[in-house]
Amino acid sequence: MAERVARKWLADAGVAARVTSAGVSDEEGFAPMDSRARTVLEAHGYDAAGHRAHQIDAEETRGADLVIAAEPMHLTMLRRMAPHATNLRLICDYDPAKKRGTALPDPWYGPDQQFTATLQAIEAAMPGIVDAVSKLPDSLAP
Repeated sequence: MAERVARKWLADAGVAARVTSAGVSDEEGFAPMDSRARTVLEAHGYDAAGHRAHQIDAEETRGADLVIAAEPMHLTMLRRMAPHATNLRLICDYDPAKKRGTALPDPWYGPDQQFTATLQAIEAAMPGIVDAVSKLPDSLAP
């Protein structure tokens, strides 16, 4: 969900950036987006078409200007994968209303409404993410 939201927010802000989505494990294989996530995204005006899961690796981590994780455990796994990476952040750390280190709510095992709560948490972090990405050296911000 965060990838699709970030793409739209960055485009709306005129910030040119390549945004990808990856998991820290391979449990999703190349599965499409969860239908509940797709429904919520589309209901809120986001493009949810064409997503396929893939697992992030050390090369992708090192090659990115910024890698944003959903929860602290993901940061731990990314640091094991790429021990010298300095580009790792937590999504909720971009939400000024959240305590640093807060995990993004995981909607997977909850009721369908939890996907809306997760979307709201992602959107709350977007102004901070747009600001951070616009300050990256390769960004084409207005």
